[in-house]
Amino acid sequence: MTTVVAAVIERADRRILIGQRRKHDTSPLKWEFPGGKVRDGETPEAALARELQEELGARLQRCAETARVTHRYADTADNLEIWFYAAEIADGDLLPTVFEQIAWVLPKELAAYDFLAANARLVADLATGRIKPREILEAARHP
Repeated sequence: MTTVVAAVIERADRRILIGQRRKHDTSPLKWEFPGGKVRDGETPEAALARELQEELGARLQRCAETARVTHRYADTADNLEIWFYAAEIADGDLLPTVFEQIAWVLPKELAAYDFLAANARLVADLATGRIKPREILEAARHP
């Protein structure tokens, strides 16, 4: 099984960062949350920090696990275990190096985007308010 991490970054205005895969990537032009594979010997949190730096030039300030999903795409033999994190990044300009484009969207607008299948449940939970990333981060700060 391959472990993947993904960041759900919510700004103060409640908008969430999503990225669109490039047209030549697997699952071309699908939308996703920034992140990627955890390397051998790497913690999920370290992988999340590395991926955010590589994909967006962003510095992870803090994160809290939000959800886990196991998914298998038809074209792969391996199951993916995706760890979703509510994440906060340092202020600054984002430099999307691996995405066709990025967008900041309100949770209720997420359903209008063509997301990867593995993200479907999280997208629904965000859109309906069952998961609120900023509240999760705040609760993690003050247990």
